[in-house]
Amino acid sequence: MASPARWNHVWIGAETGILKGVNLHKKQTTNYAELTTLSRDQEVCAMCWGDDQESEVLVGCLNGTVKTFSTEKGKFTEFRDCSGGEGPFQGLAMYDSSLVTCVESGLLKVWKEGSPDNVEINVGRDVCKMRQNPAKREYMATGGKENDLKIWDLQRPEIPIFKAKNVRNDWLDLRVPVWVRDMQFIPDSDRIVTCTGYHQVRVYDPSSPQRRPVLEATFEEYPLTAVSLTSDANYVVVGNTHGQIAVIDLRKGKLVKCFKGFAGSIRSIQCHSSLPLVASCGLDRFLRIHNIDDKSLQHKVYLKSRLNCLLFTSRENWEKEDIVISADCAEEIKEEDDEIWDTMKTVVDKNKTKRKTEHQKTETTIKKKLKKIKQN
Repeated sequence: MASPARWNHVWIGAETGILKGVNLHKKQTTNYAELTTLSRDQEVCAMCWGDDQESEVLVGCLNGTVKTFSTEKGKFTEFRDCSGGEGPFQGLAMYDSSLVTCVESGLLKVWKEGSPDNVEINVGRDVCKMRQNPAKREYMATGGKENDLKIWDLQRPEIPIFKAKNVRNDWLDLRVPVWVRDMQFIPDSDRIVTCTGYHQVRVYDPSSPQRRPVLEATFEEYPLTAVSLTSDANYVVVGNTHGQIAVIDLRKGKLVKCFKGFAGSIRSIQCHSSLPLVASCGLDRFLRIHNIDDKSLQHKVYLKSRLNCLLFTSRENWEKEDIVISADCAEEIKEEDDEIWDTMKTVVDKNKTKRKTEHQKTETTIKKKLKKIKQN
């Protein structure tokens, strides 16, 4: 029987090393971890889906271990040592049944299953993020502090297929510093959007001869930490270190709206693939789900630990899931009841049996006396 974990809508990785599954309909949170062996070096640094069916969650830990969690079985099924390089994982991905990891020191590695010949790429120091292109999965984007955006082709890993060029000097003719914090590929195009530690949102177009940004916008004055495209890819949601989240129009480069109610740095943002929803988490220990259209707060869940990263399911028909979940729960309860009744022993009331035996003896004695009277 499938585990209830498959109905969770959001998966969150915490600083404590716990993988948390949140069912938004039931308003229920489940921790998945061996609490007896939990330690600080198991902090969750990066997460990704293990397959297109979202039946597996890959969890990258601070100690270099990548754990595979099965949503069908509701438990961790595999532990893999992917240590190499220095620093925590800054990105995980799956490519052609191989695991792709990237650490802060700049070692991007393709772990080929069943083969010792792993591909290693040096993408530069102080990496802050690695992202995969969902449409062309062999393409990986990397960037970090003084390590500008690069796009790599895993089939030709010798040199990057695109290397961004820094913007022109500022009005004082000083070099503009580089600090890429997050990025995402824009669907149905070759473009890619990034956010920086200097509160800039930039769009690059590798198909054009220009290596500098084709669009740039700014938001507030604090470092941006996370970015996610909306389902129509016309807008991007960004968050910063002061707990501010905003929606920016990529067609005009203008601020559209802001979300309120945050109290700590934003660590991760993800928009739903088809619904107008965005999930966010960070240092204030809350998971929040906002409606992008009207800015309303749909869900707010306190998760007790500081949160690093999240995965938002792509399932759409959440209303119908209630019926399925209820039917499954009813079936599980019925089966459990049947098992309980089958294993129970028949209990005999000894007092009742004793009374019945005495009653039978009394009847037998009376019949004997009546028989003797008739004979006389």
